[in-house]
Amino acid sequence: MTVDRYPHLSKVDPELAAMLHKQIRMESATLKMIPSENFAQFAVLEATGSILTNKYCEGYPRARYYEGNEIVDEIELLAIERAKSLFGAEHVNVQPYSGSPANHAVYRALAEHGCKVMGMPVPAGGHLTHGWGVNFSGSDYVQVPYGPDPQTGMLDYDQIREIARRERPRIIWVGATSYPRILDYARFAEIAAEVEAYLVADIAHINGLIVAGVHPNPVPYCDVVTSTSHKMLRGPRAGFILSKIEDRYQHKYFPNTKLNLGRRIDRSVFPGLQGGPHMNVIAAMAVTFKEAATEEFRAYGRQVQRNARRLAERLLERGYQLVSGGTDNHLIVLDFRDRPFSGKDVAEALAAAGIICNFNMVPGDPRKPFVTSGVRMGTPALTSMGMREPEMDLIARWIDEVCRHLADLDETAGRIRGEIADLCAQFPIPGLRGDR
Repeated sequence: MTVDRYPHLSKVDPELAAMLHKQIRMESATLKMIPSENFAQFAVLEATGSILTNKYCEGYPRARYYEGNEIVDEIELLAIERAKSLFGAEHVNVQPYSGSPANHAVYRALAEHGCKVMGMPVPAGGHLTHGWGVNFSGSDYVQVPYGPDPQTGMLDYDQIREIARRERPRIIWVGATSYPRILDYARFAEIAAEVEAYLVADIAHINGLIVAGVHPNPVPYCDVVTSTSHKMLRGPRAGFILSKIEDRYQHKYFPNTKLNLGRRIDRSVFPGLQGGPHMNVIAAMAVTFKEAATEEFRAYGRQVQRNARRLAERLLERGYQLVSGGTDNHLIVLDFRDRPFSGKDVAEALAAAGIICNFNMVPGDPRKPFVTSGVRMGTPALTSMGMREPEMDLIARWIDEVCRHLADLDETAGRIRGEIADLCAQFPIPGLRGDR
């Protein structure tokens, strides 16, 4: 019997409710392997859909532009204190609507238009907001690119130092969307200090690994750290900013302001970019930070890494090329530069078989961005479902079968899709029941 997960919505808008139930059925019978996707906790969904959706409160706690904000002040301060404790940060802003607005606010706080910014370009594994040309960060600022070696897939820190010495950027971004190795924040901090650049880490993809202790924490090394609260943290769709309170370069770059670094970031978020914060989402972030501080969550983060490594090992055993030759984190990138088919071909074929991932550029990719030579996949959502190493062995076999039958896919994809549905039935997706 089909359970109506949205009984009130089904009465008010049955057409939309039917679409949501269709999405549930799809996610319940396929493998969600896009590294940036996960399953929000049920408590997060409750907070996101709470009475706080109705509340408007421009400003910051105890400095609002409306009355009646005593309770929401407490909620925002709770989220801030929990984030401080979780990451060891001096200052926290939880108002950014998502990760890109958080990054935009950091630019406004640290640099003027036209300043040089070092970051990994999108084809090399970076993010749009790290200086890519089609984004505000590439049109308002001058990107100085660095990236992994096309042959090894690894960052060359000596080369990064040479680029920084030559270009002397205002900001050095450290963060990626498809770099499968540990980021050495201590090395980056040395480079940034040498050229008097602000060091900013974007940990949207790896925040859960940091909390779990399997990836270094950038907070001690960076001036600013940005993140989202979804992805590995399994929270709402939102962003937050961690920073130092004082600005070590204020005398050099901002001598005429009395605002410290924390205050400048706050001013950049509101009123610089946004109006009223989404208090329902901030409440959900408070829940997220509380859950992330538990040993259960740390164990989850460790298992995400173990699952990714196991999947990488099994694919390497089957003869596949992986960017950097493996993984240290939550994702892998298959490299098909030497194959006649493209990353898009493989991603579409895997989706037909019930494995949902995405085609992706690889370092030195000769193909265009809408075709690519890579496929990116990760283990956060699978691990949230409760899957472990034995399931990774099965998934590696299914990936291999799909890649070997691209020319005659229909029968193979249909069979594998059925097998995946059977497997997923043993691991119900979290977030739909009150006990998960």
